[in-house]
Amino acid sequence: MLTQNTTSEGAASAPDTQAPPTGERQPAPARSKRAAILGWTVTLSLTVVAPIITYNALRDHGFSEFAALLISSVWPVIDGAVHIAWRRRLDELAIVTLVFIVITAVVSTVGAHSARALLIKDSAVTGLFGLLCLATLLTPRPLIFYLGRKFATDGTERSIAWWNGLWQVDGFRKAMITMTTVWGVAYCMESAVRIVLSYTLRTDTMVVLSPVLIYAVLSSLGVWTAWYGKRSRRRGQARAAAAAAAAAGTTADEASTETPEAGVPAAETVKTAETKAPAAETETETTKTETKAETTKAEAKTEAEAEV
Repeated sequence: MLTQNTTSEGAASAPDTQAPPTGERQPAPARSKRAAILGWTVTLSLTVVAPIITYNALRDHGFSEFAALLISSVWPVIDGAVHIAWRRRLDELAIVTLVFIVITAVVSTVGAHSARALLIKDSAVTGLFGLLCLATLLTPRPLIFYLGRKFATDGTERSIAWWNGLWQVDGFRKAMITMTTVWGVAYCMESAVRIVLSYTLRTDTMVVLSPVLIYAVLSSLGVWTAWYGKRSRRRGQARAAAAAAAAAGTTADEASTETPEAGVPAAETVKTAETKAPAAETETETTKTETKAETTKAEAKTEAEAEV
């Protein structure tokens, strides 16, 4: 998910060749409720419900925390295999869940196993996730792009192609990068605060406060992400409308510029006509004078002949 290979897998079934031009955002295709419900049912069952049940059952039977987490991580792998066989691509949420489980398993093996140490390790997990978010900013596409694709599409080839094509839109890319940055920084800060509180507060107090902080940060990020996404969409629509208006204005200016040019010959014709009018009058007077002179000459000749 976090590398070009995963991007290629998603693009294999939903090529980016259908991407809209830069600056334009195509409308979302109609979502299939049946496909969306089925996809989420499989994902939540294999990435959330099954790992929790498996972990608690193994712990009740005396398995160590590391062993229980390691065995529980099999379920997201199964979910990924199901999605590869079903839709020819990896499931985004399954990969994130697997990463969380692996990080938790690794952190659980480090250091002491006291209550305070476990609280600190739990805080370190979210901090590592924050660093992971920031690290994906160096990859072709950040983490929130893949999480957003999971929530914004129904998993069908058409909707995936639409989402992948949005990456060609400048405003969309900026929104995904900004969201990933905010999530990464927020979880790093949340982790640091919980680690400090784990050292300063009583363990009993921190046991109650720690999950409150986790869900408070998660819900806050969810609300902010929804708000920021809507604002980015509105701004994108406003930019598109402004671009269309500017294009229409340019067309109108070109039309108005061409109109005087079309009228130039008429103006020149009027001017030429006005110039030629006096000349015509002068020629008429000259003709009359010449005619009168010839008439006078003819009369004089006639009189002379008469005298002879």
